[in-house]
Amino acid sequence: MTRRLLLTYLSIAALVLLCLEIPLGFVYSRAERDRMISAAQEEAASLSAFAELSLAAGREDEDLPRRVTECAGRIGGQIAVIGRSGSLIAASHPLSAREARELLERPDVAAALNGTGSADVRTSRIGGMRYLSVAAPVGHATPPEAAVRISVPTDTVHGRVHRVWLLLALAGLAVLAVVAGFAFAVARWAARPVHELQRATVRLADGSLPGPVTVTDGPPEIRSLAATFNQTAARLEHLLASQRAFAAEASHQLKTPLAALRLRLDNLEPAVAPSGRASLTAALTETDRLARLVEGLLAMAGPEERAVTRDVVDPERVCAERHRTWAPVFEQRQVLLVLAGERTGPVLALPGALEQILDNLLSNALSHSPPGSTVTIRLRGRHASERRRAAADGRASFVDLHVIDQGPGMTEEQRLRAFDRFWRAPDAPKGGTGLGLALVQRLAHAGGGDAALRAASPGGLDAVVSLPCAGPDRSLSPPSASLRQATARR
Repeated sequence: MTRRLLLTYLSIAALVLLCLEIPLGFVYSRAERDRMISAAQEEAASLSAFAELSLAAGREDEDLPRRVTECAGRIGGQIAVIGRSGSLIAASHPLSAREARELLERPDVAAALNGTGSADVRTSRIGGMRYLSVAAPVGHATPPEAAVRISVPTDTVHGRVHRVWLLLALAGLAVLAVVAGFAFAVARWAARPVHELQRATVRLADGSLPGPVTVTDGPPEIRSLAATFNQTAARLEHLLASQRAFAAEASHQLKTPLAALRLRLDNLEPAVAPSGRASLTAALTETDRLARLVEGLLAMAGPEERAVTRDVVDPERVCAERHRTWAPVFEQRQVLLVLAGERTGPVLALPGALEQILDNLLSNALSHSPPGSTVTIRLRGRHASERRRAAADGRASFVDLHVIDQGPGMTEEQRLRAFDRFWRAPDAPKGGTGLGLALVQRLAHAGGGDAALRAASPGGLDAVVSLPCAGPDRSLSPPSASLRQATARR
């Protein structure tokens, strides 16, 4: 923000200076040009009058050359008095007969011999004058007997004009330097509270509630924004504290009555008649479902109630440990649980999140897998091209955790809705809560990753959870020892 404000101030100042200095420079150049033309014309008129008197008195060979030489020395140019026949009457510098005849062919001299004066201004490539020549007729006769031609170099005028342009440029740079210093101070004054608000917002987005933002200087709008931010942060802290208190109280207030209800239902079983056992079994089933629903809701609130602090987790170790835990359960259902994958290195995740993610995905896969099928846990790192693209985009590279089953799978519309809370597929087995995949997605997002469902080949479902790498990308290598040992135990 400071750079943008500084650039804006400097751009406006530079535009104003250009609008002022460029016209001023051109006006000065034109004034110098007009002044020089006027001085040369006055000098030509004065010398023409003197030449007329000298010619009338017959003293053009005595007084006129001396006056021409003095005038040329005074103005620093060249002067020639040329007769109508082309004869050179007087000159401040030596001229040959051919050069004298060439003077007769010049437009200004020809115009003067016809009775009119002329100023011939030649300009150089950069817009300044190279030289100035002025011719004036001698006498009032028509046509005049002779003409006076004055040629004045313009180096002096060029020098003055260039010096003025240089002074204007230096003055503009000095003004820009002053404006830059003032603009930098103003930009820092305006941007300092914005930067403080930005840092506080980043801390708030990271999950750590910042203290009140103290903004005592800066524009009034920024101070009002800081006060509003402090109110918002305080309200958010109050809401989170209330949520944490509710989660803590709900864990005690809900679990205990449900456990007591289940115990009472179990105690009722001997006293229930055979005709009522079906209702008792249904009540027990619904009680278990309600207990799972409470556990799922508390698990959903867990990532929100605690600060989002990610830990470095070894996914290979977690996958191997969950494989050992779930393999006997899968065997009882005649489903093979396979562990495969690559060495991926550590990832970032919330504490215990990867275990909960695997448990929910494996539970869903088991409930939808027919006997004799296979469920595969697979770790896969992003390929080298994907990692380079992620690094070029400034994004972290990821490790993908796949849980692939061979069940009936889902349609595309069902895969899009599967992560909604309490949503269950029409053909889903009874007893679920519809919170498992929602919890998986919540835990993945809280750790900086993502979760998705894809169609597996040739059939079934591929649940993919992407987790960010904890360090620099590592080259993909053969399966690690933990994965090889788990596979060998199968």
